Amino acid sequence: MSKKAAPQKHEFQTEVRELLNLMINSLYSNQEIFLRELVSNSADALDKVRFEGITNPDLLGEDSDLRIDLKVDEDARTITVSDNGIGMNEDDLVQSLGTIASSGTRSFLSNLSGDSKKDMSLIGQFGVGFYSVFMVAENVEVLTRKAGEDQAWLWSSKGDGEFLLSEAEKENRGTIVTIHLKDDEDISGFASECKVREIIHKYSEFIVHPIWLKTLPKPAKDEDGELKPAEEKAAERLNEKTAIWRRSAKEVTEENHKEFYQQISNDFAGEPLTVTHQHVEGRQEFWSLVYVPGKAPFGLFNQDRGHGIKLYVKRIFIMDNCEDLLPTWLRFVSGVVDSEDLPLNVSREILQNNRIIAGIKKHVIKKTLDALQKMADDKPEDYATFWKEMGMVLKEGFYMNFEWLDELKSLLRFHSTSSGTSDNISLKDYVSGMRDGQDVIYYITGESLKTMEKSPLLETFRAKGFEVLFMADHVDEFMMSGLHDFDGKQFKDISRGDVELEKTEEEEKIEKEQHENYGKLCDALQNALAETVETVRVTSRLQDSPCVLVNKEDAMSAHMERLMKQMGQDNMSVSKRILEINPEHAICKMLQAQSEAGDELGDWPTVLLGQALLAEGSPLPDANAYVQAVNKLLI
Repeated sequence: MSKKAAPQKHEFQTEVRELLNLMINSLYSNQEIFLRELVSNSADALDKVRFEGITNPDLLGEDSDLRIDLKVDEDARTITVSDNGIGMNEDDLVQSLGTIASSGTRSFLSNLSGDSKKDMSLIGQFGVGFYSVFMVAENVEVLTRKAGEDQAWLWSSKGDGEFLLSEAEKENRGTIVTIHLKDDEDISGFASECKVREIIHKYSEFIVHPIWLKTLPKPAKDEDGELKPAEEKAAERLNEKTAIWRRSAKEVTEENHKEFYQQISNDFAGEPLTVTHQHVEGRQEFWSLVYVPGKAPFGLFNQDRGHGIKLYVKRIFIMDNCEDLLPTWLRFVSGVVDSEDLPLNVSREILQNNRIIAGIKKHVIKKTLDALQKMADDKPEDYATFWKEMGMVLKEGFYMNFEWLDELKSLLRFHSTSSGTSDNISLKDYVSGMRDGQDVIYYITGESLKTMEKSPLLETFRAKGFEVLFMADHVDEFMMSGLHDFDGKQFKDISRGDVELEKTEEEEKIEKEQHENYGKLCDALQNALAETVETVRVTSRLQDSPCVLVNKEDAMSAHMERLMKQMGQDNMSVSKRILEINPEHAICKMLQAQSEAGDELGDWPTVLLGQALLAEGSPLPDANAYVQAVNKLLI
């Protein structure tokens, strides 16, 4: 037998030494990814030998059962990751485990700041996943034999700037990585069956190749206290679930979708209303599987709530709640995106400026909106359920968004003076039902549907047959900052400025006379209410109420002012309102007669202003003064 050569000592490339020093000495919050990286490397090795075996079946030989095996020895603090993949020879080991791909490496190292958290988030850009093992290992051994070759090799390193490489014996092709964990309580905890199972379940349960876990048996004591032989444990498969998003959409059943939706959304009693299942090929390849839930997820209306999309790369889990794949106004969906083109160690910082992610995001948004539109067209009852539960979140899409406005406009639904508060209508339905000559879309905002239904502002609109949309959600005021028109029709808030409705010649003549006749009363009311009201004027928009408050055309609505105060904006300036009076109402006629006679108006200005405020849902500035004024008039 020939004598084996002594192990050869090699030095790591300069960049590798710097990188290892950073990893070993920096505090990194996600140390568990070392196992994800090693399992992923094994999966790649299995893919390579399977591909090579297509053209060269001899490479596989009898060992065609491709698999990954994990072994844990808690007492020895070791974890072993084995595969029967393509394996490596001497050159492969030097190139793969002694250097880093040169592209961008020096630039990366030159940008290190000393902030360990920030620096560690950048490491994944350069394909150095294997080196993450040194975050937890005091020594690593790699025993490997390349498929088609007879010589095996042993690579070992303590991550101290050098590695040893020697010839070795290994019966079959493949690689065995043995990790000797550091003697640290937190790190030693990785050498436990439960922890390894947890990590594989989190990151690698959808890898196509089987992953088997075997724990070394521990001797037990019998009734006499004597050690008895340990019972051999059978290996346990950790990843029997299939990545259903990688299957053809036609192969996945409704029951499959229901089960997977419940798994990823934690909505164990719910079902998705609609599913979007896509496989995109071309310049970039990815799979997406997106569910729209039937009920609003818990905490949905908190904008800081995590997004429901999980990001995978080549079936390997990367992160939960990937906010770079969906805007906040689609945070109600749950699903998976799996990319073939992203680096495995992609970090949140890298995602923000990644063109691949930008392309995936655009695709996922479009397909989600298309699915909602299809639901609205084909299953209006299901869409009504969705809108009631999650429509308010979708409305957020009109704020600081200029790309998807047309799609969102088609999805909007509103209560109105025609549909009432039980049904909703679309903007398309509103426009198709507009009166001849009507060139704007009328709407009103307020605290609640009940308040708006009884608003004096609606009286003439109802009388003349003009439909008005109700906007009672707190987000509606913000939505209108981005919702300016639909189908060429501008939106008009009926509480702002003067609303010009069609009038007959006789109505215009009467209105002109009323303006002249009520000038003195308007001046008297304005003087009495000067602190609150900028102008008092006669209006034709009222039928049954004596008065109403409106805003100037360019002023913030009263509802918006109340919302801003609720948000803590107590120091904002409040615009004075316009009080409009109904010249046909008995109270106004009585006050007009008093004014013409030179009599004082007494408590009537306070009562009229209070009534107008209460009718629109606004609080009274001085409730006690209002009550006393009413009481005086009742005596």
